[in-house]
Amino acid sequence: MLPSVMRILGAALLGLAVLGGCNVSSEPASARAAGQGAKLIPLAVTGAKGTHHFQVEVARTEAEQARGLMFRPSLAPDRGMIFPFPAPRPASFWMKNTMIPLDIIFIRQDGTIARIAAMATPYSLDPIEVGEPVAAVLEIGGGRAEQLGIVEGDTVHW
Repeated sequence: MLPSVMRILGAALLGLAVLGGCNVSSEPASARAAGQGAKLIPLAVTGAKGTHHFQVEVARTEAEQARGLMFRPSLAPDRGMIFPFPAPRPASFWMKNTMIPLDIIFIRQDGTIARIAAMATPYSLDPIEVGEPVAAVLEIGGGRAEQLGIVEGDTVHW
């Protein structure tokens, strides 16, 4: 009797292993990795150099915020990701598994930019911090802030 129980248990474990490896999402894994299919919202940065418009993904959940822009081979010049927080807090980001350089823009509760960490190094595990509580963080392509004249003190609206 023991061999038949072992055989049933083995078949059940095999079934679980197969199910665990399945993609149950209707979105293809390649699309999720590239950020395709994510809802985009308009975002604008206004300052002395004018208003600059972006379409950004919103990282709302802890899982979305933990993944961020990891594994993306590219980012269009007018795209990015916003990480809103329920309440202002100190924020620390890294570039683990991030393939492209990013400008990481820390945004205060009033919408003003507290800090821009320009051209963050891909794959770096070094923490990128702001030194004050912020309400959100915006990631755009590396060097875009400088190209557009976006500076600390400019205002972000979304």
